[in-house]
Amino acid sequence: MGRHTPVPAAPLDVRAAYAAHGPELYRFALRQLGDGGAAQDVVQEVFLRAWRASGSYDPQLASLRTWLFAIARNVVVDEARRFAVRPWQQQLTDGGDLEAPAAAAADEGLVDAWVVEEALRRISEEHRAAIVQTHLRGRPYAEVATELGVPVGTLRSRVFYGLKALRLALDEMGVEP
Repeated sequence: MGRHTPVPAAPLDVRAAYAAHGPELYRFALRQLGDGGAAQDVVQEVFLRAWRASGSYDPQLASLRTWLFAIARNVVVDEARRFAVRPWQQQLTDGGDLEAPAAAAADEGLVDAWVVEEALRRISEEHRAAIVQTHLRGRPYAEVATELGVPVGTLRSRVFYGLKALRLALDEMGVEP
């Protein structure tokens, strides 16, 4: 798979992006953090980062929604780290929703799945099949190799290079580990 030259991005229409994705990003941040004020801060920071980095957005790599959620995931992690360093700040809010951690984990898993799915679309079909069958579905290498009609060593090679390509695709999408 060759690298493509990014198409110059049109200026990000922040108002349209906010109207289309702001409420959903807010709900995601609220479930993650359990604090309405922090969730509002996250959404504001997401659109500020998106506006600043709009020149690097490439619609051929990811949809606007996926790109914004990748940014939101990073901002939520930053916010959670900030709370971990200053736990007294979270105690000042009334974030006592006991269901928030379970919902937050489910939401983060969903966003991660969207991001990985988008990145998987960016790698070759051979690499994608090898990764999906062995890593995501947990099938034995020998079984998958037989099904694909290739030696086990070839399958292992496809998984290895597919994971490298997947990491590169995630990096190009702006996803931080």
